[in-house]
Amino acid sequence: MKHGIKITLILLGMFLLAQFIGLYVSYAYQPAQIITYNETTQAYENHTQYNLPYGLNPPEEVDETMSVFSIVIALVLAVLIMLGLMKLKAETFLRGWFFIVVSLGIAVALNAFLSPVKAATIIAILIAVPLAYLKIFKRNLWVHNITELLIYPGIATIFIPLLNLWGIIILLIIISLYDMYAVWHAGFMQKMAKYQIEKLRIFSGFFIPYVGKKNRILIQKARTQGKHAKKVSIHIAILGGGDVVFPIILAGVVLSTWGLIPALIIPIGAALALASLFLMSQKGKFYPAMPFITIGCFIALGIAYLIH
Repeated sequence: MKHGIKITLILLGMFLLAQFIGLYVSYAYQPAQIITYNETTQAYENHTQYNLPYGLNPPEEVDETMSVFSIVIALVLAVLIMLGLMKLKAETFLRGWFFIVVSLGIAVALNAFLSPVKAATIIAILIAVPLAYLKIFKRNLWVHNITELLIYPGIATIFIPLLNLWGIIILLIIISLYDMYAVWHAGFMQKMAKYQIEKLRIFSGFFIPYVGKKNRILIQKARTQGKHAKKVSIHIAILGGGDVVFPIILAGVVLSTWGLIPALIIPIGAALALASLFLMSQKGKFYPAMPFITIGCFIALGIAYLIH
């Protein structure tokens, strides 16, 4: 198996695993519908009871239209703040920001798995905080990628109750247009990724360093001669966190709307679209993954609609 194909399969495998973990976490946090009798109006009323931990439940009356705009504005502000802090070289503040988000995402996901256990929310946060510390401040590659499998399911679950199908469709289109602009025109997505890796020494997404064939030969020769290989370049295969989290949100909304079987189609469509991008991409170039993933999600959504 060629080295590039192996890396591609690993990235696709982690992407799919994160999607299915996200579906499980979304399923665990499915809200309950409670019917109560209002004596004032003398009528039965249907209420949605959410069960997200750490005070993350959405308001009882969610306006999905406003939620889309609120999420878009929040994302724009987050990018602007990130770019501003980069200019200020506020690495300590950014690491603290990442640490809080990572801890929360891991804890929410772990709580879904630990829910049958007594004091699950406490146990989940006690596990999440050390993992976040190792990820942000100790920079272990294994810890980084394993925690990524939990962070995005946890974060996605917070947004799923805020959106309906039309809301997430609009959001995916907006994010895809933004991704194309940020990568192909403005170029600040590359700058943020480079800054995270080189200055913060962290990255929000899957991260796989690998060595090319020529350099592997140099390393092998150096080992046989009992020496250290010099000037060996290391390539990096990355997949951004947004490319992982938005298909999870769509799958979670489909799960709430149409059920489990239609929801299972979404990760498959997203993964196939991502695989097509990997096949056509060239080494050393940045590509906006969201437009491809969104197309795959929409095709999968059409199939899910037909079978629901």
